[in-house]
Amino acid sequence: MPKTLFRDVRILDSTGAAPYPGDVLVDGDRIAAVGTVDAAHATGARVVEGRGRTLMSGLCDAHTHLSWNNSADLDGLGALPVEEHLLDCLDAARTYLDSGYTMCLGAASAKDRLDVVCRDAIDAGRVPGPRYLANGPEIAVTGGALVEGITKFADGPEEMRKAVRELVALGVDQIKLSMTGEEITGTRRAEDTYFSDEEVAAAVTEAHRRGKRVCAHARSAESVKMCLRHRVDVIYHASFTDAEGMDMLEAGRHWVFVAPGINWLVATLYEAASFGFPQAAAEAAGYKRELEIAVQGLREMHRRGVRLLPDGDYGFAWTPHGTYARDLQHFVELLGFTPMEAVIAATATGGEIMLRPHELGKVLPGYLADLLLVDGDPLADITVLQDPAKLHYIMKDGRFHKRHPEPSNPRR
Repeated sequence: MPKTLFRDVRILDSTGAAPYPGDVLVDGDRIAAVGTVDAAHATGARVVEGRGRTLMSGLCDAHTHLSWNNSADLDGLGALPVEEHLLDCLDAARTYLDSGYTMCLGAASAKDRLDVVCRDAIDAGRVPGPRYLANGPEIAVTGGALVEGITKFADGPEEMRKAVRELVALGVDQIKLSMTGEEITGTRRAEDTYFSDEEVAAAVTEAHRRGKRVCAHARSAESVKMCLRHRVDVIYHASFTDAEGMDMLEAGRHWVFVAPGINWLVATLYEAASFGFPQAAAEAAGYKRELEIAVQGLREMHRRGVRLLPDGDYGFAWTPHGTYARDLQHFVELLGFTPMEAVIAATATGGEIMLRPHELGKVLPGYLADLLLVDGDPLADITVLQDPAKLHYIMKDGRFHKRHPEPSNPRR
């Protein structure tokens, strides 16, 4: 691959330092120099004239469902033929990259191997997509599934171990437990907890023994504490965390991640009417109460230094693929993050949850060249990241996925 020189850019490096003007040299798949670039090292590089635009790391979504296909009928996901379903997944993977997302953590697949096949195809360069850590169908106990047709069932410790082993054999990177209800089901409440301590312990022990992490759909106070007692690595939602759970989260902040999916709550409450779930119904189901309690709790988690990551449970009809960066706006407007903190959560902390903090999520020498050149300032207006037209250049692994049409630049 030729070298690439981003000249005269505003470097937002995700270390917490204020953005500064300079150049960034990419050599192969890595960042070779940042700030001041030796002219001799840039010889022969293709040049992108930044003209003061913001150069930053690609973004991370910590709760990705490639196999959710923007449908309001989740039951239909189970009946969709696998061939057509795979095409939906590949479309979603491209949409993530089109939207500036170069890192994604799979949060459950609607069929056994959809995530795994997509990950492998992306890694092999056969299809465009983000760096992806694959999941399998989420595991639920009998009577606790959110969507039965896309769920793997297990009851008791021994069945949990077996379910984990079967998913590991498929080649997943992490395991998903569906521990609580969800109000939109109408029958399974968000504050219901379906797993026992013994079941969680068995699943986590088996997964960790096989070198796999565990994530969990955990809205209730008790489920959050179960996750922390048994070292579930990634907690999704955590809406009703109580005082004891908050103390446990603070104590575990160096090893646990929380991905709240706040956009799901906002969109379900205010934007699902045209899909048959009006605001009055959402409020009656408890979504307004959950949003208010979740926002208060997440603000406290942020104050205590718990690692929170943007993720919005995208792929439902009212949280469609391509709208992922709304979560950064919610982090600023609802959770009290500064724009800089929101960007770091979506980049540097993304590198941490992807298990590669030494080479993902920052604009520093030696890091992989997953970069966005943004026509605007995300620190002045975090919503600029929601506009694909403002993402002038998208680079992954030192290769351009998107290039803005501009006058050709001479080699240096």
